[in-house]
Amino acid sequence: MKHLLSIEALTAGEITDIVELGAKLRKNRNATPQILNGQCWALIFNKSSTRTRVSFEVGIRELGGSVMFLSGADTQLGRGEPVKDTARVLGRMVHGAVIRTYAQADVEDFAKYSSLPTINALTDEEHPCQILADLQVMYERLGGWAGKRVCFLGDGDCNVARSWMWAAERLGFELVIGAPKQFQPPQSFMENFKSGMVKLEDDPVKAVSGVDVVYTDVWVSMGKEEESAHRLKILQPYQINSALMKHAAKDAIVMHCLPAYREKEITDEVLEQHADVIFHEAENRLHVQKAVICWMLRK
Repeated sequence: MKHLLSIEALTAGEITDIVELGAKLRKNRNATPQILNGQCWALIFNKSSTRTRVSFEVGIRELGGSVMFLSGADTQLGRGEPVKDTARVLGRMVHGAVIRTYAQADVEDFAKYSSLPTINALTDEEHPCQILADLQVMYERLGGWAGKRVCFLGDGDCNVARSWMWAAERLGFELVIGAPKQFQPPQSFMENFKSGMVKLEDDPVKAVSGVDVVYTDVWVSMGKEEESAHRLKILQPYQINSALMKHAAKDAIVMHCLPAYREKEITDEVLEQHADVIFHEAENRLHVQKAVICWMLRK
């Protein structure tokens, strides 16, 4: 049985297969295969969401299935029931699960004990669905990732940055993490990346110099609100603005996984200039997640 628990766990071939299928499904949405007929999938979300919830609910329905949404307050998980017990129950009732939560171990335990195809819709460690959607943008807008250079600006040790790092390692494109030293991944994590394709840079101008993709995420993620003032002050030089974009490649694209806090990690001007790509990226969550489910269920 296949799961999508992390980018780390995927091979280059699997990533490419999912992205290419997502692009096909985007081109011909009306031809979505009805592979979930008669199935009910559970969405178990302990973190709030717009794009993730909507894209999975619509995608599962377009694949022919039905959806049951469960927030943390809706289940006994919110009252301390172990994940493995909830998993054993749902494994006898539903056909698949999409989980958005805090601990990576919770998603992995759910997959282990439920015996259901399980998708990580975000944890503190990784955000694989987002990065697959981003790679689909590169495939559709830039012709792929071979020979391309990507810069992630901001909190370089967040879940999105970590998933980007695994993608670069697996697929062999250059990724620069542009972040102040206190927001860079620890050396213990960097030891995973032997190819030399993942680089750290604390100078934002050097980080974006000549890159094809400039990428950012919110500076204050869920659970980090108490650090807001500190984060905004330290990360201000890493804002994507028109002055910084002059150092990127001439035809560089800007991506943001959203929600965007304009005039913080990105200016309103730059976001609107690149809105076509950014909202293409958001739409790709629907198509690539349908592709993920097709890939997981493929015999």
